Amino acid sequence: MAPISTWNLFTVKRDLLKAHYDCSSRGLRQSAKWSAEMSYALSSIQIPPEEDPHFTQENPDSMKEWDKYLLAKSYFDVQEYDRAAYFSQDCVSPKTHFLHLYSRYLSGEKKKLDDMVDTVVPGEKVRNEALKPLRAELQKEHLQKSLDGYLLYLYGVILKRLQLQKQAIEVLCEAVHKEPLHWGAWLELATLIIDREMLSTLSLPNHWIKEFFLAHAYLELQLNEEALDIYTRLQEVGFLASTYLKAQVSIAYHNMREVDQAIEGFQALQKVDPYRLDNTDIFSNLLYVKEMKVELSFLAHQCCETDKYRVQTCCVIGNFYSLRSQHEKAVLYFQRALRLNPNYLSAWTLMGHEYMEMKNTQAAIQSYRQAIEVNRRDYRAWYGLGQTYEMLKMPFYCLYYYRLAQQLRPNDSRMMVALGEAYEKLDKLQEAKKCYWKAHSVGDIEGMALIKLAKLYDKLGEEEQAAAAYSDYVRDVEFRRGIEREEQSSAFRFLAGYYKKHGRLEEAYENAQKCTEYSETREEAKALLREIAQLRSIQENGAMQSGSTFCFLNLICINTKESSQSVVKIEGEMPRPYNPLPLLSFIIDASNLTTVKSNYQWKTMVLYQEDLIYSFRPTIHHLDV
Repeated sequence: MAPISTWNLFTVKRDLLKAHYDCSSRGLRQSAKWSAEMSYALSSIQIPPEEDPHFTQENPDSMKEWDKYLLAKSYFDVQEYDRAAYFSQDCVSPKTHFLHLYSRYLSGEKKKLDDMVDTVVPGEKVRNEALKPLRAELQKEHLQKSLDGYLLYLYGVILKRLQLQKQAIEVLCEAVHKEPLHWGAWLELATLIIDREMLSTLSLPNHWIKEFFLAHAYLELQLNEEALDIYTRLQEVGFLASTYLKAQVSIAYHNMREVDQAIEGFQALQKVDPYRLDNTDIFSNLLYVKEMKVELSFLAHQCCETDKYRVQTCCVIGNFYSLRSQHEKAVLYFQRALRLNPNYLSAWTLMGHEYMEMKNTQAAIQSYRQAIEVNRRDYRAWYGLGQTYEMLKMPFYCLYYYRLAQQLRPNDSRMMVALGEAYEKLDKLQEAKKCYWKAHSVGDIEGMALIKLAKLYDKLGEEEQAAAAYSDYVRDVEFRRGIEREEQSSAFRFLAGYYKKHGRLEEAYENAQKCTEYSETREEAKALLREIAQLRSIQENGAMQSGSTFCFLNLICINTKESSQSVVKIEGEMPRPYNPLPLLSFIIDASNLTTVKSNYQWKTMVLYQEDLIYSFRPTIHHLDV
C-alpha cells in the first residue's frame, strides 16, 4: 500500500463520490454520510461531470427493474421495510436484490425493537426472526459465488448477529476485498477484532481506505498513540477540514485522559459544525468529568433544539441531570436512548453508573452486562461490574472483572489500583504490591497508588520501603497543589515516627509539626513533639558531658518496704548510631544517681552516675518489694 503522503487525492475524491452513490442507492445511509463528509473535506478538488458516478449510466439489468427499484427505495426511505421487500422480491439486479434482503433484515430488527417492553431488565431475549432464513438464503448464494461486496457485508452482519464470529470475520474480509469503498463493512469488521495480534493477521486489501480502518481499529483497541499518528498524517495530506477526523482525534485524547485537549477539540468542532450530534455524548462525558455545569447545560439545550429524539441528545441530557445529582431523571433519559437504539453502548454504560449511584446493584449489573453484549471491548462496563461486586462484598467476582478491565486498558493506573485493592482484600499482598507499583510506574492518574503502596509496605513490615513510598507521596501531593489529600496525615505521622526512631529528630519534628494541621492526628502529633523536644534536650545535655553516652532504656523502680531507699533496675540497649552494644540489665542503688527528672510519671527520665547518662523511656513499672 502506498504511503499516505503519495496519495492521488483526485482518485480518492472520485472513489468517495462513487461510494456515496452506491451506498445511498442501497439505503446504507451512515456509510453514504461518511463518504459525503470525507468528499466535502476535499472540496478544493473538482471532478469533471463525465467522471462523476452520479452521472454515469446504470447497467442494463438495473434499467429493466428501474421502476421497481424506485418504488422499493421510496418505501425503504420511509421505513416501510415489508413493503419494500415485497415489491423487490423478484428482482435480480445486484442493487435491487440487496435492497430486498436488507429490507427483510431491517424489518426483523424493527419488530424485535417493538417487542422489547423493558430495555432495562429484559426477561427472555427478543430475537430477530428473519436472521436464520436470511442466513440460509445468503449461504446458498455464497456457495454459488454470486454475492457482490454489499451482499457479502449483509451476510457478515447476519452471521455476527447469530454469534458466528469466526465466519463473520471471514465473510467481512471477503466483502472489503470485493467492495473496499463500503465504509460500513470496515466498521462491522472492526467490532470483531479483539487485539492487535488479531488485527495484524487479517487479510485486507491494499487500498487507501485501509488507513482509515487501521486508525479506527487502533482507537477501538485503546492504541491511541498509533491512531493519533495516522490521523495526523491524514490531516496533513489534505483532510484537515474533515469533521470526522477532528472528532476522532478528540476521542483519542479522551481515551488518553487528556481531558482539556479533548474538550478544546470538541469545542472547535462545534464552531465548524454547530448542528453535529455525532459524538456529543462523549463531549458531554468530558464536561461531566470537569464539572463544567454551564457548558454541559448549553450543550444539552443545543442538542435538544437540533433533534430531541436522537440517542446522543438523550445521553447528553442524562449526563446533565446526573451532574445535578438527579439520578432518577438521568436514568429515564438513558432508557429513552435505548428505546431509540437498544445497541447504543454509551447509554447502557452510563445507565449502569446511575444505578450504582442509586445503590441499585441488580439493575447496574444488568446494564453493564448489556453493554458488554454490545461491545466486549468496553472496559468501562467490565470496570463497572467490578465496582458493583465490590459493593456487594464479593471479592472473587470483583477480582475477575477488574482483571478483564485491566487487560483492555493495560496502562490505565485506575485499573491497576482497583486490581491491587481486590488482591489486598483477598490477602494476596504480594500481588497487590505489584499492582500498586505498576500503577505508579505507568503514571498514576488519581494519585492514590503511592499511598496504598506505602501502607502495604508498612503492613508487611518493610519499613524502609514504606518510608520511601510515603516520602514520594508527600512530594507528589506538593507537586499537585490544590488537591486535598486525607491520606497526607497518615503519611506525616508515619514519617515522624520513622525519623524519631532512627534518631533523625529534625525530620521527625518537621513531619510531626505537619501532623498538627490535621484533626485526626493533632493530639498524637502534640505528644510526639513533646517527646522529640525531650530527646533534643537529652542530646544537648549529652554533648556537654565529657565522654558521656546516652541510651534508651526501660526503667523499673522498686520501692523496698524496709527503707525509703529506691532501687532501680535498668534494662535496654543503645539505639543507632551507637549499636552494637550489649543489652544492659542490672540493678543499681538510686541514691548513687543524680535525678534530673525525678517524677516517675514523666515519659523520659535522665539519670547521671559518674560519667554515664542513662535515659529511661517510656515504660515505668513500680513494684513493691
